[in-house]
Amino acid sequence: MNEEQTVSADFFESNREVLEKAVEATGSRGYWSPFSESPSPRVYGETAAEDGRKAFEALLGKDFPLDLPGAMGMTGQEHSPFGPALDIRYPRVPVDALVEQAGTALESWRGAGPRTWVGVSLEILRRLNQRSFDIANAVQHTTGQGFMMAFQAGGPHAQDRGLEAVAYAWQEMSRIPEQADWEKPQGKHEPLRMRKRFTIVPRGIAVVIGCSTFPTWNGYPGLFASLATGNPVIVKPHAGAILPLAITVKVAREVLQEAGFDPNVVQLAAHDRDADISQELALHPAVRIIDFTGSSANGNWLETHARQALVYTEKAGVNQILIDSVEDIRAVARNLAFSFALYSGQMCTAPQNVYIPRDGIRTAEGRLSFDEVAQAIAQAVGKLMSDPAKAVELTGAIQNEATLKRIEEARGLGLPVLHDSQALTHPQFPEARVRTPLLLQAEADDARIYKEWFGPIVFIVATDSTEHGIELARRAVMEHGALTLSGYSTDDAVAERMRKAAERAGVSLSLNLTGGVFVNQTAAFSDFHGTGANPAANAALSDSAFVANRFRVVQTRWHV
Repeated sequence: MNEEQTVSADFFESNREVLEKAVEATGSRGYWSPFSESPSPRVYGETAAEDGRKAFEALLGKDFPLDLPGAMGMTGQEHSPFGPALDIRYPRVPVDALVEQAGTALESWRGAGPRTWVGVSLEILRRLNQRSFDIANAVQHTTGQGFMMAFQAGGPHAQDRGLEAVAYAWQEMSRIPEQADWEKPQGKHEPLRMRKRFTIVPRGIAVVIGCSTFPTWNGYPGLFASLATGNPVIVKPHAGAILPLAITVKVAREVLQEAGFDPNVVQLAAHDRDADISQELALHPAVRIIDFTGSSANGNWLETHARQALVYTEKAGVNQILIDSVEDIRAVARNLAFSFALYSGQMCTAPQNVYIPRDGIRTAEGRLSFDEVAQAIAQAVGKLMSDPAKAVELTGAIQNEATLKRIEEARGLGLPVLHDSQALTHPQFPEARVRTPLLLQAEADDARIYKEWFGPIVFIVATDSTEHGIELARRAVMEHGALTLSGYSTDDAVAERMRKAAERAGVSLSLNLTGGVFVNQTAAFSDFHGTGANPAANAALSDSAFVANRFRVVQTRWHV
């Protein structure tokens, strides 16, 4: 064993306990996480929060400290949704140079083998966790998430999803023995004997195409699934959210270099806003794997045109809620209000259409009319948004100007307004783009509501019956896609019909959520994010199918 293998093997051993627990968690699917979601000084250190803030601020207005070979100039036009421009500049490397460098790095990386690939991946994740406060500030000021959400979703929860992918990769690769003896009886004659060697080989160069709202949470599964199966990765961030992934790439390159490998196993592909290189990268004949999060139009284009690569996509959809009957309408309304307001609906899991029978619903306190249910939901939103200082921490800021225009477009549909979207002043960032949810009343036959209205836009929809609503939801999932479906019913038979409809449509269902769990949240190692069974995504985060095809097995056999 040479020196570089010794170093990287140590990374496997030093992180073995976490890996073993992660593998166990993917099977038990109970609650588990090695990365604390609490930003407590007792967990991360007394000065961690302040150190992270200072580290973030030290990057502003400067060239990002990342040495990438082949760079031709700098790029960077990030602008915080809370107000200030970041003015950070990143090395800009042409596509051909990125691919050539990844190909060169692959030559040594591919021979390192699964233990090394996994060990290096685990060490990167461990060090990223140590940088959670740096990353939280970076996520907050590129995506518009409130700080607590940016810390949790951008840091520990994203790291959980990356570790989950590594655990599945190790499981799948470790099923393959390195060597086997084969003996076939031949009756009175000597048996046939062969020895067989099985070598796991990577697919080739992988590309991760990041999104502007959850660059790490959505980016880490593909990044670590590919890296842990031996593939070099080119990380192409959204032009509006480069910094979180630039920090990630920097940490990855440092670990790779310490392990004795070419750091170009992981590279950053930053680009100008008006010069997106996604299609050029995706169509390069040397690219073998693509992970994408973003619009349906771009995701569908990749699935159609990047035929030389395995393409994993998470796209847009119409997430829906069915209300048949409830015990406590106030508890339901509070849960829904939080789900509507969380990060201003800028989540792929955020609910959009709420189906309520026009003749009302049953509750423990008697029957409520459609209007009473709709008003209860609207009042819960209003109450949640009544204290702007608290509300802004929940809503965050609007990441993209296009979302503000979408709110105006929805308001212009001419539908009755149940709760109008209002601008709030952020006490810490007066220039922040903050908007409360817009709730509109609609009829089930209004075709305009069956497309994704990304942002804080919700339609309260009158249906002919619960069965009508279930059928609407099932058909919308199959035609337009969805990542979440939520249902409320005190009738077990109705809940069972909701479940069957969700399974046939291929969407995850949440039933009767009223407490501290919300439909737009998923937990790594327990919840599968997406199913790959409807148009909103062709893969699930994470399952065996998400990792197993990123490597292949090549055998050698001989007589013994």
